[in-house]
Amino acid sequence: AKCSEVPNTHGEDVIVVAVDINTHVGEVIKYYLLQTTMNFAKYALAAALCAASSTAFITPKNARVSRYNAGQQVPSRVMAATLDTPTTEADAGPSVMRPPIDFVWSDVASQLVEKFGYSQAEVDMYDGEVDNNKDNLIKIYKALQMARGFENACNQQYMQGKIRGFMHLDNGQEAIPGLVDYAIKNGDKKYSYYREHTHAIASGVDPGAVMAELFMKETGTCKGAGGSMHIFDKSTYFQGGWALVSEQLPYAAGAAKSILMDRALGISDNESFEKQDVAPPADDDRISIVFVGEGGAQNGRTAELLNSAAKDNLPILLLVIDNGRAINTYTSDVATNGSVFDQGKHYGVPGLQVDGYDAADVAKGGKAVIDYIRSGKGPAILQVHTYRFNGHSPADPEHERGRKDEKAWARAEQDPIKKFEDKYTANGVFTEDELKEFKKEILAEVKAAVKFADESDMPPVELAKELEYPDAPDTDYNLKPAPAFADAVNARTISPEQMETVQAHIAGLREKAIAGDISIGDAINLAIHEEMLRDPTTTIHAEDLQAGSSYDIPKLTQQTYGKTRAADEIIDEGHFIGKALGEGMNGYRPIVELMNTNFGIFGMAEISSAGNTYATTGGQFDMPMTIVGAGGTAPNQALGAEHSQPFHAYVMGIPGLKICSAASPDAAYGITKSMIRDNGPCFLFAPVKMMKEAKGTLDLDVCAPLNKSALLHEASAESVAAGNAVTVLTYLHGVKEAQMVIDEIQEEGFDIDLIELRSLKPLDMDSIRKSLERTNKVAILDESTKSGGIGATVSARISEECFDLLDAPVKRLCMDDAPVPYASTMEVAVVKRGSDLVQGVFDLATGQY
Repeated sequence: AKCSEVPNTHGEDVIVVAVDINTHVGEVIKYYLLQTTMNFAKYALAAALCAASSTAFITPKNARVSRYNAGQQVPSRVMAATLDTPTTEADAGPSVMRPPIDFVWSDVASQLVEKFGYSQAEVDMYDGEVDNNKDNLIKIYKALQMARGFENACNQQYMQGKIRGFMHLDNGQEAIPGLVDYAIKNGDKKYSYYREHTHAIASGVDPGAVMAELFMKETGTCKGAGGSMHIFDKSTYFQGGWALVSEQLPYAAGAAKSILMDRALGISDNESFEKQDVAPPADDDRISIVFVGEGGAQNGRTAELLNSAAKDNLPILLLVIDNGRAINTYTSDVATNGSVFDQGKHYGVPGLQVDGYDAADVAKGGKAVIDYIRSGKGPAILQVHTYRFNGHSPADPEHERGRKDEKAWARAEQDPIKKFEDKYTANGVFTEDELKEFKKEILAEVKAAVKFADESDMPPVELAKELEYPDAPDTDYNLKPAPAFADAVNARTISPEQMETVQAHIAGLREKAIAGDISIGDAINLAIHEEMLRDPTTTIHAEDLQAGSSYDIPKLTQQTYGKTRAADEIIDEGHFIGKALGEGMNGYRPIVELMNTNFGIFGMAEISSAGNTYATTGGQFDMPMTIVGAGGTAPNQALGAEHSQPFHAYVMGIPGLKICSAASPDAAYGITKSMIRDNGPCFLFAPVKMMKEAKGTLDLDVCAPLNKSALLHEASAESVAAGNAVTVLTYLHGVKEAQMVIDEIQEEGFDIDLIELRSLKPLDMDSIRKSLERTNKVAILDESTKSGGIGATVSARISEECFDLLDAPVKRLCMDDAPVPYASTMEVAVVKRGSDLVQGVFDLATGQY
């Protein structure tokens, strides 16, 4: 290999590397390293591997390359040699190797001055707090050794079969837990992703409990319910461990919002992590920190987080762990801009890039960024350039080009622990013997953690079902007490004028309810106001919230409770459902109104995680979240396929959700009140075409059960005796359709038990069984598809549990699997209605099935 500095006419330094590879002998690849204003070498040495099996372009450790990152674009003349030429195993190497950035402290310091407004004296202070403080250096070094030692132990135990499932190790990225241990406080809210063992331990979570969780033991952080990707610890506010890439970003935003709400409402957590009427201290400087890889940061949730954080001035740190690999794929192969730290400039959010090879500098720069957030100046980004020494997981084949050679090189040339040891023994701060003693101490802790996990018991089988719901399905929500501090918080956060306005609004709605003239939308709005006044920890998120959305569900909430508790949101349901999840984990009771429940498709990941959270955390974190919206598919609704999807059927398979429907104002009112008081995630579906037209009275101040159906019409004793009665199960628009044809059915000599399935999950089988004992026949008028629909689930349960009561097969009157057309002439073939029910009852009663 020959290397030389070649002058050019563009004012750039050019390194020409001649690479002898079997299939491309003598090919010259021009690799341009763009210079910046920083003082760095005018040339660099490069080496090329001269073997057919070469897959990585190795830059010597002493060849300084400044401010290069995975997202920087290579000039077109270079790209021609990498993109336009077919890639082979042999020639792929030079195009994938990511050079180190080799920052020194001055590189970090200049960014702090330029982007964060620090003075040179302040920057020097952060430098001195580490380099001139041996205790802090010891703290950082022990954190590095704990991270490395723990992950090595995990790898060993995984190979022995004691840890199972997916596991993702953090070797090579120890500078991040070093920073966390040094600069993050216990009260800070921490949200990580699936590679979180070291983040949890650096946050103060007991290593033995973490290892026991990986061993699936009851003494684990989550009682063995979470596993490697789901470490949670309430006492240290370590709130995940989330397995879906980037899902943690809006959760952390919600957690940051909870900090602002604590301050605004003058409440805080007591020793049991429940809200109390004690204001946070005057010097409350808590922040939320969220970890994400640079590959995951390409997800659109990053832009949404930055927008939300900037708009609300959230105290949140986005910590980007930049190892150049999205799983194992070279990030630049799939992402144009890897400079995540610069993406915040469009939102007024500053960012800092640091070199993870120097853990001390990461601690210095990272703490400066964290203190910037703590001071109330708003959110910030910290991007740590690092290398991951292991594959994505131990089971990863790592076939991606350049990965294996990059690992070997990084272990030899970019080890942050070796860098720390060399740096601080060379300048005399530590002796080698001192460092060996620290390492010995830490490895003894790791060994004890493994022993503790190995000797712990497995969780009992009964625990799985116990963790399904925080509140039992038969909970009487009328008996739940309101917070004792409600009146005091309302008095200091709601002005007399605002209170007078909202009370007049409530009085008007209650008058309508007594007169039987209240709509479903107004009934839900009434329930929301009553509960938000009853419990000031109740919050609400919606699109068009200020204007009352489409059906007045959030009407007058922001005008009464302010923007902190009543948030108008961007048009992405996943984002604000995610923020609600973060609030729910931190002592608040968020309500999410979906303008149309089909829009919840954008939030499937967040809804799924809300359902799983209580169980996954071993029961540590309740998840009080109420999602409510109009949806379903009415006959002749003329909304087309996308607005006519059975989202209620889509979410039925998500564990941990309580799912209800309400086709009347009274049902909507009582169920909404109960859901808001429930400690788990609940979803209320209301019929989109009946939100304003259905009117009725309300059973005021009464919470409805979340596990019961309602018998709306009972078949006559004569029809039952004659064998002409049929049980009809339906919900949403099907209720209206069935009620409209009762007279027609009776005129034919038949009758029905009409049961509204107000509780879709858990399903009220007792009410269904009681009716079948009378009728022995059942028809389901189903507002979901034949495949995977609500009716399919109900039918299966009846066949399994009530087969001996049936005189005929279950009659399913469900939507066709075809998308719902706009034109009514076609739509009639897809969506079932009252006329179909009349025929279905006739068929069952006359034996024509």
